[in-house]
Amino acid sequence: RSLIPSGEQQFRSYDLSSIKFFASTGEPWNPDPWMWLFEKVGQGKRPIINYSGGTEISGGIVMGNPILPIKPTAFSAPCPGIAADVFDEDGKPVRNQVGELVIKAPWIGMTRGFWGDPERYEETYWSRWSNIWVQGDFAVVDSDGQWYILGRSDDTIKVAGKRLGPAEVESILVSHPGVIEAAAIGVPDDLKGNTVVVFCVPAIGHSPSNKLREELKSLIVSSLGKPLAPKEILFVSDLPKTRNAKVMRRMARAAYLGLDPGDTSSLVNPESITGIQQAT
Repeated sequence: RSLIPSGEQQFRSYDLSSIKFFASTGEPWNPDPWMWLFEKVGQGKRPIINYSGGTEISGGIVMGNPILPIKPTAFSAPCPGIAADVFDEDGKPVRNQVGELVIKAPWIGMTRGFWGDPERYEETYWSRWSNIWVQGDFAVVDSDGQWYILGRSDDTIKVAGKRLGPAEVESILVSHPGVIEAAAIGVPDDLKGNTVVVFCVPAIGHSPSNKLREELKSLIVSSLGKPLAPKEILFVSDLPKTRNAKVMRRMARAAYLGLDPGDTSSLVNPESITGIQQAT
């Protein structure tokens, strides 16, 4: 995402013939950056192999495979040995519908607990459905069997009864040439229950402005409808991220609301919390 504004000249002078494929993990893809990497850098012939797992299972859950079809931003299948599925709110497998990413059978790498806190371990992964590991990510399996990770399920925003994933808003924002990264959070609202606030990192050559803010708001309204228009669009120089580039929306939300963001030692850029608090 951060390379796109610099254009193609940054890599055209190099010999890329030895690149066979790209490996990707961490924060879920948005379509526009995925297509840029595939078409511009990969010249439309080098696959992007997605991989998503978890520290507590010591490995992957879903992955790309270069000998299988791969759609933009998608994963080809579960990793070998992983009984992954997507459940609806009633604990039933669903397709072409957003649900919870789960694992239905034991996996050798699953941790047996959290040090000194077995109750939190059981509450985090095992409390929702009997003998089902709930990873805490929203996912979709489409009719072709392609998998998509949409972000953390605890980041979900519920506006006037509609469940909205942050990625739905963020993908719209980063499609604008003036934005390289974005994070959407839900904050309390007396009328809607929750409303959307977004933080945007301006692209090189673009400065925060009311004009840019209105353009971004119009994009969201035209795509998602007026009821989902953000309460605020704020500009920051960086988003709070872990070492594997996952955006910590929970900490951004706490900082915005004036709450304690918690332990920031996992962040590569803890100063970004101050940036969120001072965002305009």
